[in-house]
Amino acid sequence: MTDLVLALDVGGTKIAGGLVDRDGAVRRAVRVATPLGDAERTWGAVASVVEEVSRGEGVAGVGIASAGPVDADAGTVSPINVRGWRGFPLRERVSALLPGVPVELAGDGPCMALGEHWLGAGRGSRFMLGLVVSTGVGGGLVLGGRAFGGRTGNAGHIGHVVVEPDGEPCTCGGRGCAETVAGGPRMVAWARRQGWAAPDEADAAHLAAAAGAGEEIPKAAFERAGRAVGLAIAATAAVVDLDLAVVGGGVAQAGELLFDPIRRAVADHCGLSYLDALRVEPARLGGRAGLVGAARLVLG
Repeated sequence: MTDLVLALDVGGTKIAGGLVDRDGAVRRAVRVATPLGDAERTWGAVASVVEEVSRGEGVAGVGIASAGPVDADAGTVSPINVRGWRGFPLRERVSALLPGVPVELAGDGPCMALGEHWLGAGRGSRFMLGLVVSTGVGGGLVLGGRAFGGRTGNAGHIGHVVVEPDGEPCTCGGRGCAETVAGGPRMVAWARRQGWAAPDEADAAHLAAAAGAGEEIPKAAFERAGRAVGLAIAATAAVVDLDLAVVGGGVAQAGELLFDPIRRAVADHCGLSYLDALRVEPARLGGRAGLVGAARLVLG
């Protein structure tokens, strides 16, 4: 019997696949850009990744991390940033490619959290929040040492904790979510509105470089984003009694530009005695976290 699991990480930017062993090592990996605009084109890219990764290998199961919302019971996904997929039967489609093999599905945020808890910065933690601060802000919970998806599999979606009640409209239909402040494109747009002169193609990496060089508006953008993430962590910690928040994603690559204001906001807003030990740490697995966490869904 093989000990390899086929892991998929499906999002609006990329589709990644890998063979993962029982120690969490990624033996073979493939990554392609997500073709958007047509449901079947997007599915075709997923199918090609499955075929390429699994070629010549038997697998014990398949774990899927998908951008959400997801419906873990129905096996369907409706990613906000993959417009052609609404109630898309992803688990059923993948099962048809590998008949007889168990297939598990969860959101990409919960899988990132599960991966970091297993092999990354969350080792040893029992009550952990994992966050991805990138184009958007996603997250997942590990409670009592086990992934917690909630009623539908979407628990821990910290990007939609409201941090500015009268803030900007969000893609979720709400207003003032943490994602509207700390998502990379939103940070750049805010900095431009404050007068930051930047190239047309400027992204969060350009913003971080400018902030690191001492430019005040980019520094303020990171201060504002970090505070928003810290407020969302503090609110979540108060509700579920966390001991750790692990923060990864492209925007988090800016390091202390983001982590300093996160930690200050957490310290300022976690006044309850049971939150004294709450720590905020950078993620360690990088882009592997989703695949490792997806594999863990199967490996248990």
